Amino acid sequence: MRLILAPMEGVMDHNMRDLLTGINSFDLCITEFVRVTDTLLPNRVFYRACPELLQGGKTANGTLVRLQLLGSHPEFMARNALRAVQLGSPGIDINFGCPSKTVNKNRGGAILLREPDLLYAIVRAVRAVLPPDVPVTAKIRLGYEDKSLFLENARAIEQAGAAELAVHARTKAEGYRPPAHWEYIGKIRENLRIPVIANGEIWNHRDARRCCEISGCSDLMIGRPSLVTPNITTMIRYAVNPMQWHNVLQLIHQLSDLDRITDKWQYLPARIKQWLNYLRRAYPQAQNLFERIRILRQTEPVLAILESDLAAITIPR
Repeated sequence: MRLILAPMEGVMDHNMRDLLTGINSFDLCITEFVRVTDTLLPNRVFYRACPELLQGGKTANGTLVRLQLLGSHPEFMARNALRAVQLGSPGIDINFGCPSKTVNKNRGGAILLREPDLLYAIVRAVRAVLPPDVPVTAKIRLGYEDKSLFLENARAIEQAGAAELAVHARTKAEGYRPPAHWEYIGKIRENLRIPVIANGEIWNHRDARRCCEISGCSDLMIGRPSLVTPNITTMIRYAVNPMQWHNVLQLIHQLSDLDRITDKWQYLPARIKQWLNYLRRAYPQAQNLFERIRILRQTEPVLAILESDLAAITIPR
């Protein structure tokens, strides 16, 4: 089983990738998307989205990182894909799944699922300019308003030359509301020759097993659950429980250390609050910590509370 760390816009930056790949056995990470319009982006844009380009396209822990592009112009998607590969990306992923209203309004992400021919043109253009050994992959949802084009979209992407396809098992209209429709991923897998990766509502070992049974997939992409229970790959592979809260606190503190040496430092209070919003699904202590830092805007007071909580914890023997 391959486990892939999904991109999450505004959350899964390189520091979070470093943190999560350090405690998990992910086989691959996909970056947050780089937005492509009608220009060849400067190198700094790629390095900002994927600093791992400067270290062989891998996290500090050796996990491969594939850069993701989002856009609707085949020519400029291709030109930017080639530039990203020249800068060191070990592959290109194309985002056809983002449900953001702003992104969709600007003809990016899931709204393109209305146009199978455009999906084909984009993937085909990107595939044509890259070396044959550099994989081009894509991520889709089951549709925009409905699922009527789910199979046509998947076939278009395969026929255009994609090496594999990740499928989030909901439409844009369904957002992130349960359930995930894994049976549709199964129908896609039955009709494609390339590997299909299942995504959506995989929170633990039991969910992973059921998803694999229903979809027929052996590879899974994990997004939100990696922030809710940070040891998610161990949970999925070995049916263990979520890590203890004191270990989570240590991870939050490690994130602050990583942010301290980057331009993320000034945003740390917001980033910690954002993460706690995910963590409180599994940890009541996260809700308590969130309430105590909710109104704080400066980094140092937030860190003081975090360090006080760490000092007060008696680690179980």
